[in-house]
Amino acid sequence: MENKIKNFKDLKIWQRGIELAKLVYQITDSFPSKETYGIVSQMRRSAVSISSNIAEGFMRRHNKEYKQFLYTTLGSLAELETQIILSEKLDYSKNEQSKDVQANINELNKMITGLIKCL
Repeated sequence: MENKIKNFKDLKIWQRGIELAKLVYQITDSFPSKETYGIVSQMRRSAVSISSNIAEGFMRRHNKEYKQFLYTTLGSLAELETQIILSEKLDYSKNEQSKDVQANINELNKMITGLIKCL
């Protein structure tokens, strides 16, 4: 039986992006309230844009456009990685939380880079 991908929700990279966004939301819940419109908002937007760009690119149905959205997704991953490093330096997140997010970012980065090469 063939497992054909019919919808962006079938993509492992989209699913991992959703899990990463959920993790970021959970971590940023404990950040100081003064950061609600600062780093919390920025981190959440970066995290949400990852799966959003994967979905939008998939629905474009052309490899060239899809690749462009995947490159944008890699940019969002780099942005989120920068923000998690900063949040740790500001003592907003614990080292273990940061490592968990970093591991997810690294894995997703590899998956997306592999998909770009396949396209």
